[in-house]
Amino acid sequence: MNKREYKVQKPERKVAYEPPEQSGGGQIFDSIFLLILIYLVLLTPIALGLTAGNTETKLPETISWETLGQNEVMQTQWKQLGMGPKEAAEYICTRFVYEINPWSLIFTGIVIIGYFVLVLRLSDREYREVIDEHYEKQENNK
Repeated sequence: MNKREYKVQKPERKVAYEPPEQSGGGQIFDSIFLLILIYLVLLTPIALGLTAGNTETKLPETISWETLGQNEVMQTQWKQLGMGPKEAAEYICTRFVYEINPWSLIFTGIVIIGYFVLVLRLSDREYREVIDEHYEKQENNK
């Protein structure tokens, strides 16, 4: 009989994952940079006129509290604001126009999914290290 010799390799002991440390100045820079990015992302659509702020006003032929659909409590509140039916009619009858542009929606979805894929690809190695460390600890505790 032939006996085969098997060499048992001991697994290398992995060092626990330690995230990189960042200086205080770097943290302040990152915070300010992210704050500026957030403001730019929120204000750019407004500056470019891409907001969905379209409204339409449909006034009834005769303006009264009844034709505006206001009950007594609502009428009292409008009167406390110093408005009669004619002044309040514009506020009551103005509606936002909610139209969704399908191409904008598709583009937004592609950008979000693309960003998600980018984040996963760039951080794949770190995720694997953390997962390996986690499961190695569980196996050692058994």
